[in-house]
Amino acid sequence: MSSEPRTSRASSAIPAPGHQPTIDEARADDGASERNAATEFGRLVDIVARLRAPDGCPWDREQTIDTLKPYVLEETYEVLEAIDAHDHTALCEELGDFLFEAVFLAQLEREAGHFSIADAVAQVADKLVRRHPHVFGRDAGEPALDTPDQVRTRWEDVKASEQKGKAAPKTLLGGVPDGLPALLRAYQIGVRAGSVGFDWQRAADVVTKIQEEVDEIRGAATSAMSDVERVEEEVGDLLFAIANLARKMGVEPETALRKANAKFARRFTTMERRMTSAGRRMADLTAAEWDAEWQRAKDGRED
Repeated sequence: MSSEPRTSRASSAIPAPGHQPTIDEARADDGASERNAATEFGRLVDIVARLRAPDGCPWDREQTIDTLKPYVLEETYEVLEAIDAHDHTALCEELGDFLFEAVFLAQLEREAGHFSIADAVAQVADKLVRRHPHVFGRDAGEPALDTPDQVRTRWEDVKASEQKGKAAPKTLLGGVPDGLPALLRAYQIGVRAGSVGFDWQRAADVVTKIQEEVDEIRGAATSAMSDVERVEEEVGDLLFAIANLARKMGVEPETALRKANAKFARRFTTMERRMTSAGRRMADLTAAEWDAEWQRAKDGRED
């Protein structure tokens, strides 16, 4: 480890596009690890290339970018699970697995002549510098920004300038992936729209909208002949409004729902195990017994 003192980078020169960090720059010089991030990353890249070599691993050699999709998704959710649990040991492992999938995909693209992992890393590094002029452009006269909202607005301004002159410039919402989980996509759509001022002013305004949607669904639910398509639309509107209420209150709705799912599953499993131990079938419980058992599970009582 270098014995030289760490210095602030706030006043350092703007990193040039494609800048290759020195060994000292790449080191995590905080005493937490003796490992060099750049060296270990290079080792991972070499290992993946070896696995894909003609005399490498048959399973790895038969993979394509399409066959890797379920593994990328699986690793993404395992990272999220570790974050939700604040399990830092698991998060370290899962981030490594997630990084492996990224390197694996890039190796396949390199073999096909499209790009390498170095190209992908350089591209994101250049983009981060370009879209943070308030950090990396201070020596060039860029003003510092004081709030996250100012940063988001500046970010979108820089993105818009990058699209100028391109044949098919992206729209503001065009950068929100269609494949995101629906609640997360609703949240991101709200963030993008809100960045240019198209937003509810207060969280209370969203609550009013939610109440309107609930009233419409209540009307459909009590109708003798419910229109399934209408109900689907109203439920969608309600979920969209709830996602935006969460956003206005500083909560990411996908995470909130994932935690609620885990909480329900944990309590339900507690009830199931208690009934199994008592020799009873869940389906035989009365409504009153369900309520009592659910309350016991919520309270964490074993009696």
